[in-house]
Amino acid sequence: LRQALEEMRALYERNQADVSEAKAGRTDLIFLIRFRHCCLLRNQRCIVAYLYDRLLRIRALRWEYGSILPNAIQFHMSAEEVEWFNRYKKSLATYMRSVGGEEGLDLTQDIKPPKSLYIEVRCLKDYGEFEIEDGTTVLLKKNSQHFLPRWKCEQLIRQGVLEHILS
Repeated sequence: LRQALEEMRALYERNQADVSEAKAGRTDLIFLIRFRHCCLLRNQRCIVAYLYDRLLRIRALRWEYGSILPNAIQFHMSAEEVEWFNRYKKSLATYMRSVGGEEGLDLTQDIKPPKSLYIEVRCLKDYGEFEIEDGTTVLLKKNSQHFLPRWKCEQLIRQGVLEHILS
């Protein structure tokens, strides 16, 4: 991105110098000016396409990892991208609270249709107490195994706290 911007700056400066000479009567530079201008427009389109692709990937991160990004991913994002992620996260949370009645509707759950309502999970790290919908609490300690409702632990699976044990 920096290299493309530097190239654009150099093309723009050369065009500015040639435009001054073309105004003074050197009409042979007009084609060169137009060519450089087309190069500038092409680079601009490429940069916008690149930034839009990054934006789509950042939006997908919210659906994949939840509202908290891993540090390894956040390290590779610019401050503006982190700010955009936080605004998208808040906007999505506001929308999810506005639909689905009093409690709202979590659209990030059940991204893939479940085969069963309960799954067996193994805790990969100490998490602490975890409350299930019926009010019971389960202590999630490292290497402990539990049989829990899928929708309650799907977010923890994506965050790397739990691991789905496949039979």
